Amino acid sequence: MHRISRRDFVRSSIVCGIGASVMSCIAKVQSTGQKNTRYIAAYDTESPACLAACRKIVEVHKRFEIPATFFIVGKTLDANPGEYRQLLDLPLFEIATHTYSHQMLRDNDFCGSAVSMDERRKEIFKGKEAVERVFERPCIGLRPGCGFDNALKGEAEVLELLREAGIRYVSSLLWGPDYSLPALLREPFNYEAEGFPDIWELPGHGWHENLLKDHNQWGPRRLTLWPSPFPQALPDGFCKTPKDEFEVNKVFLNRALETGKSFVSLIWHPWSLHKFDSDMKMLELTFTHVQRLGLRPCTYAQLYGQVSGLDRS
Repeated sequence: MHRISRRDFVRSSIVCGIGASVMSCIAKVQSTGQKNTRYIAAYDTESPACLAACRKIVEVHKRFEIPATFFIVGKTLDANPGEYRQLLDLPLFEIATHTYSHQMLRDNDFCGSAVSMDERRKEIFKGKEAVERVFERPCIGLRPGCGFDNALKGEAEVLELLREAGIRYVSSLLWGPDYSLPALLREPFNYEAEGFPDIWELPGHGWHENLLKDHNQWGPRRLTLWPSPFPQALPDGFCKTPKDEFEVNKVFLNRALETGKSFVSLIWHPWSLHKFDSDMKMLELTFTHVQRLGLRPCTYAQLYGQVSGLDRS
């Protein structure tokens, strides 16, 4: 059946679904023995405004002792290399690449067409080189600008560039079907079908939080599917408060644990988090809930180690 996309956010009420009891969630997990779901805090660090935001974000991570992966655009990193090194060069944090200048590695319905293969090579290699030069440690992960609804399936030339560059995992599956939101709770997989079993896809989940707040000024437009495969995660409108955003986050955290997913990771942007909530109250609410649920915080690199078999912990 052909899916019809809505022009605006679905107006259904989800108060009961979003506000599900934490104790009920925990009880369900205890009854099924599902206790190994990991949680990854990840940040698409892509603009000048991200530096001030990261200063606030890092303080919350230190207080909660929760690790994170920062996917950093090479140009953004090169603009302030010393400051980012001083801020993020901590054992808690993985630094991965978000390409060099946020150009598209494949066509994206909302963000535009892919650049040439020569430009894609530059995006991959220069982005990775910037991270390794500034932080003096290996960079094994890449998140493409904007992400895609079909990951990098069918993109053998791009995957060959990733292998050549030494990228071990990508996090490119960041949309639901037909470039809808939210991105579903998809599990890791490798690109064996494309001939690259050594490269893993580690998706992101939920909303691109900047769109959830209309920070890109797209306004009401087609973002969700009808009928939605995940109606509990559709708010009535744009978030107005940090608690509104936390209530949406909670849907994904609870569902991942209840259904025994291997991990859950939301799609966050430092500049947008700071613009909406400079005190980072949403982070505090989310991390408190993560700890209450007993999710296991880690980085994307650590998840890669687990799914690839390199780390048996």
